[in-house]
Amino acid sequence: MTQPLRLAEFIAAMSLATDLGMGQPLEQGLRTCLIALELADDARLPPEDLRTVYYTALLRFLGCTADASDAASLAGGDETALRAAIAPVLGAPPAQFLTAVLPALGGGMPAPRRAALAARFLATGKQRMREGVRAHCEAAEMLAVRLGLPQGTRASLAASFEAWDGSGFPLGLSGERIPLAARIVFIARDVEVIGRLRGREALAAVLRERAGAALDPELASAALGALDTLIYASLTDMPWEAVLAREPHPAASIPADRLDEVLSVFADFADLKDPARAGFSREVAALAAGAAPDHRAVLHSTGLAQDLGRAAVPAGPAGTASPARDERLRLHPYYSERILGRLAASAPLARLAGMHHERLDGSGYYRGAIAAEIPWEARILAAADAFQTLLLAPPGRPDEARTPARAAEGLLRLAPAQLDADAVDAVLASAGVRSRRTRPAWPGGLTEREVEVLRLLCRGARKKDVAAALRISPSTADHHVRHIYGKIGVSSRAAATLFAVEHDLL
Repeated sequence: MTQPLRLAEFIAAMSLATDLGMGQPLEQGLRTCLIALELADDARLPPEDLRTVYYTALLRFLGCTADASDAASLAGGDETALRAAIAPVLGAPPAQFLTAVLPALGGGMPAPRRAALAARFLATGKQRMREGVRAHCEAAEMLAVRLGLPQGTRASLAASFEAWDGSGFPLGLSGERIPLAARIVFIARDVEVIGRLRGREALAAVLRERAGAALDPELASAALGALDTLIYASLTDMPWEAVLAREPHPAASIPADRLDEVLSVFADFADLKDPARAGFSREVAALAAGAAPDHRAVLHSTGLAQDLGRAAVPAGPAGTASPARDERLRLHPYYSERILGRLAASAPLARLAGMHHERLDGSGYYRGAIAAEIPWEARILAAADAFQTLLLAPPGRPDEARTPARAAEGLLRLAPAQLDADAVDAVLASAGVRSRRTRPAWPGGLTEREVEVLRLLCRGARKKDVAAALRISPSTADHHVRHIYGKIGVSSRAAATLFAVEHDLL
């Protein structure tokens, strides 16, 4: 019987993605959670309230992609830089807020353009931020429902940006009308961000200054009294493990057959970053799964999650580009791989997710892998992703979405130099653009699975490595190897490698 999946792992993984979207270092949300739990323990919260604090701390920024495009417009291109500037002054007095935030607008732009952005921010920033937070909170609530989180958590996420004195967003709630978990997490994040950036004494001064304004005065006083404990909690060397160990009991789980349902939350979170990409990951998943029925499950799951790292890429106005944005774009598969690799359920998908922009000629990213290093499933994902990208409207021209036929023409031009021709053929058949070609028989009468095994053997894999890579038993791997050797008439790895090279199987 398949074991259920641990919900806390998925939520912790999502917090890593929101760190990227908020311009924060990875694990910032995990550290905030540990601080919040210390505050909650100090307040002797009952288990159900402790659970709400736990989930709220990890998912406070679950809606950060929902308003990314508008925030990028407000910032002049890089909303992650704007959000990083806002982080330590979110609850500060207006003058401090503006002093910290205005320099973050229009980074790298000419002085007149930056001045215009600053003037617009002063005139419309508050209202636009309110609208952005409303979208952020609404999206967070909807995604939390799909994760199966309780009503208390959803209410706290909806009020995560409210301030004690009523100056927060989006509704201007004040005092104890703000859920307790939201008040605790507001302080916990201040402790993490300000303590990390400015040190203990500056943090103590901020807690005193903001008590009764943005922060619940009793909770701020409690934080001051336990400051060293809170800072110590934030400095743990292994926050992932510490957060999972602190999950309130009983631990929540989800059935294993709901994996793709949860991964679809990852997909929609990533795609909200760019309005033009709404539904993109779901389409890639469906295309890839249809293109290779023998690998349907792994391709569908990976397609849903492969763009999670796009949270790190500045949204920017349509058509804008910069070296920094391009670099983060090239790194987004790396971040997807890192996040998925943390989860036991998605670890087998991580490497494939990290390779969905690789190209056979080595021109892809982030590894710059060449043909022999790219497994079949990654080739399918690369073709599916490229096809779906070719269907997107050109930047700044939302009414000019390309037709499937034109996208197919563009995809075919990328094969066989950059994309695997068979993978392209399979994806186009899955998309219904053309009939699937009947593949010529593999040399030596090998099956497709045997060719996969042969490729791994030629690259130095042992039988147990083959079993692990293909998720088959060692005895099945041994069976394949013996059949391969028998079919092609060899008895050694070296001879098998020469056969593979001669017949262009690598």
